[in-house]
Amino acid sequence: MSSSESKDRYEARMSLEDYIRFLEARIKYLEIEKEKLNSQVRYYKNEIEKLMSAPLIEATLLDVLPDGRAIVKSSTGPILIVKMLSSIDMDKLRPGARVAINQRGSAIVEILPDSEDPYVKSMEVIERPNVSFDDIGGLSEQIRELKEVVELPLTHPEIFEEIGIEPPKGVLLYGPPGCGKTLLAKAVAREAGATFISIVGSELVQKFIGEGARIVREVFRLARKKAPSIVFIDEIDAIAARRLDVGTSGEREVQRTLMQLLAELDGFKPLDKVKVIAATNRIDILDPAILRPGRFDRLIEVPLPDYRGRIEIFMVHTRKMKLADDVNIEELARITDGATGAEIKAICTEAGYNAIRANRRFVTMEDFVKAVKKIMSKKTVRKLSGKSETSYLFQ
Repeated sequence: MSSSESKDRYEARMSLEDYIRFLEARIKYLEIEKEKLNSQVRYYKNEIEKLMSAPLIEATLLDVLPDGRAIVKSSTGPILIVKMLSSIDMDKLRPGARVAINQRGSAIVEILPDSEDPYVKSMEVIERPNVSFDDIGGLSEQIRELKEVVELPLTHPEIFEEIGIEPPKGVLLYGPPGCGKTLLAKAVAREAGATFISIVGSELVQKFIGEGARIVREVFRLARKKAPSIVFIDEIDAIAARRLDVGTSGEREVQRTLMQLLAELDGFKPLDKVKVIAATNRIDILDPAILRPGRFDRLIEVPLPDYRGRIEIFMVHTRKMKLADDVNIEELARITDGATGAEIKAICTEAGYNAIRANRRFVTMEDFVKAVKKIMSKKTVRKLSGKSETSYLFQ
């Protein structure tokens, strides 16, 4: 055989081997594609089965019988004696547990997790508020009382056990709006390392009978779950107004909600590491039942800030501002007699806007005076200038 023929045979064999390797690689590729397509087919089959399968019915477990059957109350109304799948964990079956039963045989097929009320889920729950006592001015006495009544029992409960007294359960903050009641509640929650759960009293007023009371129970259940925690009820006068002998059905429903709140504050279940802080602008209309000791043990007034308090509030809100040399905090506190903490914050913000409008990067005394005229347009403002004292009434 000549060398040329052997060379041709070698090339032919090599090309045939290459073609075989190509076919093997192609087969592997097609097998992978086939597996992908099969997985998609299985996925869509499962989806079709889900769409075609009958829905399950929610039920509440009442009792487990000795023969392995269970008594459940269906969400559709009737009480049933049903069987259960062998895969059900019997240790998790407790009276009151939520279970799922099928429609055909009403057998228990699944244990459902505990549910939370949607109103409770939507509430403001802050693990650690960003407000501290340093952000509050003019309320040193109120801060001291809150530390004694709320913070100390949560951080050092052993002190009360050693002395042999039970710490207060709740605190009621009352006073004009805008004086720092909500800030106090957030600050004490931060200092105590407690979860802050905020709710407005009007949210507890519901249309259907028993809904408000159920939400109250769910709120305190959540508070016990996240203890140590502080439940802050703002505008509590919406549900705790003085009860009347004669009223509409809506008023009676509000009274049921109030009675549930009273039961949570002074009922059989101990609050333990849960403290309740409520706030109102109208303490004069509250029901006497909620003000008695054992419920809100401490009533703390949050009044309008005095001259020294206004200085502290101005210092809190201006500590991050770039001020000109002519800004006099004492003078500003003097001409804002009767202003609330919220109004003082608004004055500082408006003064900053005045500086921005003048294309400046610092705030002058004139900016603050203009802000005082705008924010306190219906209050008498006193201004001392040198030796003379002038009284201005901004209309």
